[in-house]
Amino acid sequence: MIVLDATIVNIALPSAQKALGISDANRQWVITAYTLAFGGLLLLGGRIGDLFGRKRTFTVGLLGFAVASAIGGFATEGWMLFAARALQGAFGALLAPSALSLLSNTFTDAKERATAFGIFGAIAGGGAAIGLISGGLLTEYLNWRWCLFVNIPIAIGAAIGAYYLLARDHIEKGHRVKLDLPGAVLGCGGLLAIVFGTSQATSRGWDDWVVIGCLLLGAALLAAFALFERRTTHPLMPPHIVGDRNRGGAAIAVGMAMIGMFGLFLFLTYYLQAVKGYSPVMAGVAFLPMTAAIIISATGIAARLMTRVPSRNLVVPGLLLAAAGMAWLIQMKVDSSYATVVLPSELLLGFGMGMVFMPTMSLATLGVAPYETGAASAIINTAQQVGGSIGTALLNTIAASVTATYLATRNASSPEVRSAGAVHGYVVATVVAMCILLTAALITFLMIDHKPKQGESESAEATAQMLA
Repeated sequence: MIVLDATIVNIALPSAQKALGISDANRQWVITAYTLAFGGLLLLGGRIGDLFGRKRTFTVGLLGFAVASAIGGFATEGWMLFAARALQGAFGALLAPSALSLLSNTFTDAKERATAFGIFGAIAGGGAAIGLISGGLLTEYLNWRWCLFVNIPIAIGAAIGAYYLLARDHIEKGHRVKLDLPGAVLGCGGLLAIVFGTSQATSRGWDDWVVIGCLLLGAALLAAFALFERRTTHPLMPPHIVGDRNRGGAAIAVGMAMIGMFGLFLFLTYYLQAVKGYSPVMAGVAFLPMTAAIIISATGIAARLMTRVPSRNLVVPGLLLAAAGMAWLIQMKVDSSYATVVLPSELLLGFGMGMVFMPTMSLATLGVAPYETGAASAIINTAQQVGGSIGTALLNTIAASVTATYLATRNASSPEVRSAGAVHGYVVATVVAMCILLTAALITFLMIDHKPKQGESESAEATAQMLA
């Protein structure tokens, strides 16, 4: 629901803007309000789960998300929709780390853990594409408000299931954590500044003083946060969790993968609709093969092998496959066929991302004490969100700049030339995304050294039979 909501509103944005009279200058806040609250509060949300219990935090996050969605769906003014999206992000920041830590604490057996994280990784990777499809269907056949209302039955159903099916958290008295308020201000403030800065880079440019100031402020606050956490008794983010090389490698892999993945969503959505003339529904359906590839890869390949091979033997090939998908897309032209260019690229990217998300999600909380899984989960969730924000801003800026340069020396009044310029910008940005994925593969190879424990491979055999 959280990953879906990050993209489902994108499709509905033009309709919502028209219905509520939102100006072009302010329409970005429908997206930015969500990413700011979600990305900025993830560290705090993870620690709240450790402090008050993951089940309770998870349930509150679900119900709060439902209420926020209802407010947004019934919005009559632009500011109401902005506020509702910010509330969605805030409750999502409670929900996401709690979901991952509950998964880690519930499934401790190697066989069960492989299956559970395979499903979780597939959902995390495919949710964004499903959001594009759902947004197109709901907007075209109902209206934009249903892109928010759709969250209500999902959240309420999940909350009821959590209440009856999830076991209550049991935290030993000696391990109860306290809320680190100064750390929360520094850490969340730093993330807020970085997410806001990257979100403004698309419209303002990377050399704008607001963007530069926000990024510098964010870096300074996070540096102060890191120093403070080493000295406080109850850190918001315990240094030994952040310092683990496998967890750090997993976070880097996910963050850099999201840079490339969100960039691809952005370019292909524009390419299919603006250049090829697809409707919103058809553009969403065009992403289905990638969603299917992610699910098959995460549940049928990565889950089957996770307890049999070292983690980097899944993550590195996955990143290389995703980079190959980007390389295939470089041949894209205005008249390119979906079947010969876009589809193979989606399949390669999907199979690659499925192999990345599943083991990295598992590594995020592997070996962490139950009372610290919320904080550990927040690391990978933050990497996802910040990576997506940076990817959208960075690659969109590159594409726009290249397109502008292309059109400056040609007849920009011609629709054919404008389409060619846009595609040229997408291709150059895709090359950058490919290089980012290749760099991520190298870093992951050097950092992640986790190997399955002896005896786990036997349980993986049963997992393989079940998945087959």
